[in-house]
Amino acid sequence: MTDDLLQHIIEVTAAREIVKTEVIQELWSGYGHIYRCQLAGAKIQSVVVKQVKLPQEAAHPRGWNTDISHQRKLKSYHVEMAWYSGLAGSCDDHCRVPKTYSVSNGGDNMLIIMEDLNFAGFPQRIASPDMDEINACLLWLANFHARFMAVRSEGLWEVGTYWHLATRPDELEAMKDQELKAAAQRIDERLNQAQYQTIVHGDAKLDNFCFSENGKQVAAVDFQYIGHGCGMKDVAYLLSSCLHEEELNHCESMLLDYYFKALKEALDQHHQTSDFEEIRQEWSHLYKYAWADFYRFLDGWSPGHWKINTYSESIKNQVLNELSSKL
Repeated sequence: MTDDLLQHIIEVTAAREIVKTEVIQELWSGYGHIYRCQLAGAKIQSVVVKQVKLPQEAAHPRGWNTDISHQRKLKSYHVEMAWYSGLAGSCDDHCRVPKTYSVSNGGDNMLIIMEDLNFAGFPQRIASPDMDEINACLLWLANFHARFMAVRSEGLWEVGTYWHLATRPDELEAMKDQELKAAAQRIDERLNQAQYQTIVHGDAKLDNFCFSENGKQVAAVDFQYIGHGCGMKDVAYLLSSCLHEEELNHCESMLLDYYFKALKEALDQHHQTSDFEEIRQEWSHLYKYAWADFYRFLDGWSPGHWKINTYSESIKNQVLNELSSKL
């Protein structure tokens, strides 16, 4: 971090000085870093700084370092800056996100200075969640989806999620499952043509949720792939990151029931006029399409991935059989 950058952080936070800077993590494929800066003389103890510095040569961990991959990542950082500059301010305590202090774009050097959730009451990261902790994430998603039901924003991805078909032609070409590959466009269209659309987080895995000390409240981070879509994309992806196939087979209906109960309460709170029963009927049906859509990405991107399991296979086959019956 340069002296100019450190001075900018001091000015934004009205701090006397930065007493410590530490790297939280490197961004995917070497596109920059996320830092924690501890402050002195400011109203806040610290900030998190996401600094995007475009590499001369990207080094993707799975070898997907193509120009398509680079352009997708570049757009994702612009989308995230648009999110923190705009709609992020509409989130409340029911779908908590970091407060934004500053967003700046210097071309190949982009910067987001935001609230440090560790000092805001969300210091825990959980690798093996229990049902209450999974429900806390589902509750966040339900409130987020209700808050942004039918909302459109030009600054976000037209279709949210990092695995969206139109942005993954290389992975589509590499697919081994030819039947699923042939159905990929129809699955994508079915999701995109859903009557009820919201804004989806787009990367709602467990790692992107920060937990309170008691594990009952969460806040979310990493909004590079936020965009429009069916809320089931977030729900399916979250559950895929939390549970193995045996647990999914056993808990699927219970977890979906919890999400929809929370969604109804959140829609009521936001005085949404949408017909909840219609939303539930449509989205319950699209849950398996959202899962099959993510399966399609995995089959091309990492065919040996642990999420390709008997549960995923069963859902994929249900979707393929349903699509075949409609031909």
